[in-house]
Amino acid sequence: MSLPLHLMRHDTAVAFVRLPAGEEPTWDWRTGPLASITYTDSETSIVSAFDTLPDGVQKEGPLTAFEIAGPLDFTMVGVLSGLLEPLARKKISILALSTYDTDWILVDSDRADDASDTWRRGGHTVAPAKLSGGSS
Repeated sequence: MSLPLHLMRHDTAVAFVRLPAGEEPTWDWRTGPLASITYTDSETSIVSAFDTLPDGVQKEGPLTAFEIAGPLDFTMVGVLSGLLEPLARKKISILALSTYDTDWILVDSDRADDASDTWRRGGHTVAPAKLSGGSS
């Protein structure tokens, strides 16, 4: 994607959690700027606010959530690749998720500033998300 994009950086840290297949979370996972649950035959994966997680769950985080300002048209091609290739060259690991309206990129919070700087150098805008934590 050659167009400059606007990314919103959310303050509330999130985590990526793995539960056994078919298991339901026992905590209120529907918190934070992004909450998502995915079921497969081999696992249940959850994205939830980092501070809400109970002890003992298998998790990655804290992660910083970057939301691409949307809604994005389904016909747009290369949005994620244009944002992720520069991060890969910098060895910044990510987790990407899509919603109906937009894409989200989760970055280890220790590397969030590096990701922001990389995107800005590429001509994109990175700004704090609204205080409400919601989408723009």
